[in-house]
Amino acid sequence: MSALRAVLFDMDGTLVDTEETWVEVVERVAARHGHALVGAGRRAVYGRSVEDTAEMLYEPLGAERAALAAELGEGFAARLAEGAEPRPGALRLLSALRRDGVPTALVSASPRAVVDRVAASLDGHRFDAVYGAEDTPRTKPAPDPYLAAARALGAEPAQCVAVEDTVTGVTSAEAAGCAVLAVPSVEPIAPARGRTVLASLEEADLALLRSLISTG
Repeated sequence: MSALRAVLFDMDGTLVDTEETWVEVVERVAARHGHALVGAGRRAVYGRSVEDTAEMLYEPLGAERAALAAELGEGFAARLAEGAEPRPGALRLLSALRRDGVPTALVSASPRAVVDRVAASLDGHRFDAVYGAEDTPRTKPAPDPYLAAARALGAEPAQCVAVEDTVTGVTSAEAAGCAVLAVPSVEPIAPARGRTVLASLEEADLALLRSLISTG
């Protein structure tokens, strides 16, 4: 029977309350270009990287791709300049994992500069590996960042629990072969084989995380 080797955390909307902040940044940038981000267009940016969002929007906005990505990244970094509010239960769960010696990784689709800034604000927690959007050939929803994080911690993906809040992130983690704990922040996520859904990280503990590996 496999044992839990590592826990791989998404950042925005999972550990810190920033997913809605990101969408608001995209909305403001779109508005500056004369475009309203609503409905499916708004939902499409949840969990997406700066580059992916720029790729989706540069044509509708009539903007140059690289310039749009820079505008989005700078806007998001400015909003998070003083850190971000931890999600309920996040710091308690991180502390429990550290006390028990379970390695952790931060796996985000945000720019690395933003990831490093937010990671440093999480009550002194030190992750064993940190990945931002630029650190793998492809970012979420591709499996690359979760595969890289598991490899960095010396674990097989199937021995890792990925903690995510969006469909984009869940898709990435499941494609890598991780067990998934989903804690939706802005969009519903349905339970599925290999995927457990909770309303909050306050409901999660080490026993639950271990059971996700042992039960498959």
